[in-house]
Amino acid sequence: MADEQNNTATQLSRPSLNLPAVVALSNMNLNNTTPAAAATVLSNAASAAPSTTSTTTTTSTTSTAANPTALDRISRGMYHSMQSSGKLKISAELQVEFTADDLRDLGEIGRGSFGTVNKMVHRKTNTIMAVKRIRSTVDEKEQKQLLMDLDVVMRSNDCPCIVQFYGAIFKEGDCWICMELMDTSLDKFYKFIYESLGDRIPENILGKITVVTLTALNYLKEKLKIIHRDVKPSNILLDRRGNMKLCDFGISGQLVDSIAKTRDAGCRPYMAPERIDPARAPGYDVRSDVWSLGITLMELATGSFPYPKWNSVFEQLTQVVQGDPPRLTNSENGNTFTQQFVDFVNTCLIKEEGSRPKYRTLLEHEFVVRWRDEPTDVAAYVADVLDKMASNGLHYTYDSYNY
Repeated sequence: MADEQNNTATQLSRPSLNLPAVVALSNMNLNNTTPAAAATVLSNAASAAPSTTSTTTTTSTTSTAANPTALDRISRGMYHSMQSSGKLKISAELQVEFTADDLRDLGEIGRGSFGTVNKMVHRKTNTIMAVKRIRSTVDEKEQKQLLMDLDVVMRSNDCPCIVQFYGAIFKEGDCWICMELMDTSLDKFYKFIYESLGDRIPENILGKITVVTLTALNYLKEKLKIIHRDVKPSNILLDRRGNMKLCDFGISGQLVDSIAKTRDAGCRPYMAPERIDPARAPGYDVRSDVWSLGITLMELATGSFPYPKWNSVFEQLTQVVQGDPPRLTNSENGNTFTQQFVDFVNTCLIKEEGSRPKYRTLLEHEFVVRWRDEPTDVAAYVADVLDKMASNGLHYTYDSYNY
């Protein structure tokens, strides 16, 4: 009961988001905005619709017109002209007012049930970006995930290991979210290396991936009190400049006393044993993401997912919860690894949650310390692989969940 009260208090401490609020808040610096000021903006956005007493029913949700959902208001056309201009914050030094007319569409790079992701260029600054065009008819569940993702990235612009948010505007009722453009996901990247090139990812690149991902996860925990809950190769992006960034926070969860409760959020193959064991009481912490990081690194290092394909939830339960955890060795699939890397991965994959370390301990691991400090030309390596992908006719398109 106390946990439920704490959870409620935590949720109330963060003002609720809707699509109009995203646009309103994108014109504020959230890192320097007090909760009271943010709440005022959100309240104004939420109360923009006129109050009536009739009841409106849709196929996906039932709501009163006196307190309509963001979807209700947008679908009625009430925001077709609202906030048609906004502030584009490309960096601390470069911030400009913009409208949809300032953006030139370079083509679609992704598609999902929410709408499309297009590559666009801001004409005045020549900034290329990914623009997620969210349809006004997106359902409540998907809107909730989209807004959770945006809530996190809008508050994470001071973390270089998390994909950056530039701004948001409305265009004919749809919400346009402008984000940093990356070239591809690690999922597509590593599969091309192993399957098309017959090559391996060198350990120095694996080291940089480890440092970036661990740094981003620790930032979420320490600064935002958030657990990601969906760490996997497709949610780590990279570009030819050598940048690597964590993305997709749509199912991340608020930590209450360092504990998350929702059991089924995330991609099941990467879930830690404590998250899929029905015999366990609900509740887990960041060490579940540590397990997911270990599975991810093992997949990148060996070129394949460390478990055989499961045909049922029962098979997964038997192997992950009851069986031995995957173990990396010094030689895997033609690749050789230092004992430092082997020890780091296997430490992440300690089956017993209580013995698995948290971020602070892992950040002091000798493998992380080494590759945090040792110079590596990530840009040259990534650019070479991306050029080979392009020569093979592979374009850098995104899955719907990458942005």
